[in-house]
Amino acid sequence: MTNTVVVAGGTGALGVAVTAEFLRAGWRVVVPGRSEESLARLGADPALNPVVADPFDPAGTADVVALATSDENAPLTALVNLVGGFASGARVHETPIDDFEKQLRLNLRPTYLITQGVLPHLLAGGGGAIVCTSSGAALRPFSGAAGYITAKAGVIAFADALHVEYARDGIRVNTILPGTIDTPANRAAMPNADTTKWSPPARIAAVVRTLVEVEGFNGAHLTV
Repeated sequence: MTNTVVVAGGTGALGVAVTAEFLRAGWRVVVPGRSEESLARLGADPALNPVVADPFDPAGTADVVALATSDENAPLTALVNLVGGFASGARVHETPIDDFEKQLRLNLRPTYLITQGVLPHLLAGGGGAIVCTSSGAALRPFSGAAGYITAKAGVIAFADALHVEYARDGIRVNTILPGTIDTPANRAAMPNADTTKWSPPARIAAVVRTLVEVEGFNGAHLTV
């Protein structure tokens, strides 16, 4: 039987790789995007279900969940949370509170909303899997990114809270902590960086699918 996974943030550089990974494995994949243009990056596949939706709006996330649960032959059993963003700059005493709060909203609000929308369906189905995306910076902070680091630490805390609340219901929750991801944007932003330790999106995508499909993973934090 085919199952459905929602890949929130599936139009980004990592998201495209994650979407492709699940499609290759035979999943029905629902991907929200903020525009038709962003969704066009995913190409076409019979099992791909794109939807224009705002991940910061409860109505938008409701539209995603409605599509994800619309096929009775492909039950919704998994969610991958990839929505987020990065900003760095000055130290805390030089950073406006609005900049700090923007990072909290960007990295936590969509993850909370889509997870909240998916959970009732995972409960009704007897379980499932959720993967959240933090960052290695949450464990190894660096100067000039307090908002981002705090937000990504919050993602870990949120995922751990989910694990405690829903493990007994058969819902597994794991967190990935990427370092620098090897994307064209990162290479352009850091042209002189040593990229040998950067993580290819395809490798991270394979880890994400493993966390969804292998029941032995539950409550884990994986550096990828």
